[in-house]
Amino acid sequence: MNFVKRHFFQWAASLFSCCLWTSIAVGQPTPTVQTWPQAATGRIERMANFPSKHVDARNIDIWLPDNFDSLKSAGQHFNVIYMHDGQMLFDARTTWNKQAWNVDQSLTKLMKSGLISPTMVVGIWNNGQFRHSEYFPQKFLPLMPQGPRDEQIAQRLQGQAQSDAYLRFLVEELKPTIDENYPTSKNTRHNVLMGASMGGLISIYALSEYPWVFGAAAGLSTHWMGTYAPNDHIPKAAAAYLRERLPPSGLHKIYQDHGTLELDAHYGPYQKLVDQIMRDKGYVEMGPQANYMTRVFEGKGHNERAWAERLEAPILFLLGR
Repeated sequence: MNFVKRHFFQWAASLFSCCLWTSIAVGQPTPTVQTWPQAATGRIERMANFPSKHVDARNIDIWLPDNFDSLKSAGQHFNVIYMHDGQMLFDARTTWNKQAWNVDQSLTKLMKSGLISPTMVVGIWNNGQFRHSEYFPQKFLPLMPQGPRDEQIAQRLQGQAQSDAYLRFLVEELKPTIDENYPTSKNTRHNVLMGASMGGLISIYALSEYPWVFGAAAGLSTHWMGTYAPNDHIPKAAAAYLRERLPPSGLHKIYQDHGTLELDAHYGPYQKLVDQIMRDKGYVEMGPQANYMTRVFEGKGHNERAWAERLEAPILFLLGR
């Protein structure tokens, strides 16, 4: 009996429980009851309250394409996209702001067009009030001045940075379970990370910390400034970290973008700094060897509707044939 079936009754019990969770943006919405999202295409399997020695348990929603079973029987191995803020990915009826990434629809379109090989999604629910604590790169902190560092830990990280623990959960517990229970590709290049806002930040951090596990990362509206307000200390710490720890060009692909409205209106200068670091590390934006893409979407804001509209761009860049 596979992992999902063994945990069916655990899910049934958890369906009626309540869980605090936040939007993919920086703010925190009202608590809501856990519900099961419905995909427009394919199907969703849930690992309910997935346990961890490193962080709090949470739901994992796994999206499989329509022809998953026949492809599995034929010996197909699937690309895997590990996506943060997993409760915001598939069904706007179940999200706090009635918006969703509609990941299933974008992937189905690209697969049916033959532009990408068969792909599945692992949607990792965020941890509510500890979302910022788990998504803010822990190794940025020693690179910040003491005052802003202490303020960030106290006000944003709930007194404790947990991103390194979150990555251990992802690499040591979740990914091995996914690989054991699903026909995933073992090629690093076919295991990618994706998120928006703070989810984009943790995606780049995960690629930098575990470059032998993940082959690519996408950050949509990556929240390089780390707080609500524009500042210099967090972007400078991020830049110092990337110069030291970002994997060199050659084996990985990275995608970055931002809009020009709402929180994204502040992102331009910070993203330009990151873009230059990417170039300095040898990443190439043009030609057949391109392994870095950075884009600006005029008139688009910081929300799931905007990310859904452009989702095909990072998927094609990271996983396109």
